[in-house]
Amino acid sequence: MNFLELVKRRYSCRAYEQRPVEREKLDYVMECVRMAPSAVNKQPWRFRVISDGEGRAKLQQCYARDWFNTAPVYVIASVLHDEEWVRGDGKRHGDIDIAIAVEHLCLAAAEQGLGTCWVCNFDAVKCGEAFSLPESEEPAVLIPMGYAADEPKEKKRKTIKEIVDVL
Repeated sequence: MNFLELVKRRYSCRAYEQRPVEREKLDYVMECVRMAPSAVNKQPWRFRVISDGEGRAKLQQCYARDWFNTAPVYVIASVLHDEEWVRGDGKRHGDIDIAIAVEHLCLAAAEQGLGTCWVCNFDAVKCGEAFSLPESEEPAVLIPMGYAADEPKEKKRKTIKEIVDVL
């Protein structure tokens, strides 16, 4: 499949089968994350793959949605603020870098036949406390991952003319 087909295949999955995700697929997805670019190649991130019962229960307390509870695997994507590149005017790039890496994760998972969803509306403070994260590490995104038990809804997108100016 070409890249456009892959991008069209990826969607926000909100229901997962209970079958486990194979270790080989998880390793492949995380290798794709490892290769994600970042500002000045700082790689200011930490990814935690959670599939055990205790860790899953902790995360489910940070984002209490029934659909979220169906995922067999979660990934906590965190920004390491003490490692992120800061532009001369003070603009911090950790959030940009983590976004690039998370989308690498989601696209790699889609290529492997797995569903994912970006979850940003969670209790980040509770998550940090539950996993004893250091103060300089901010959990930015939770990504549930597994085999989809739902179907993608139609993606509504603006036209090219609405988003691109050719100068």
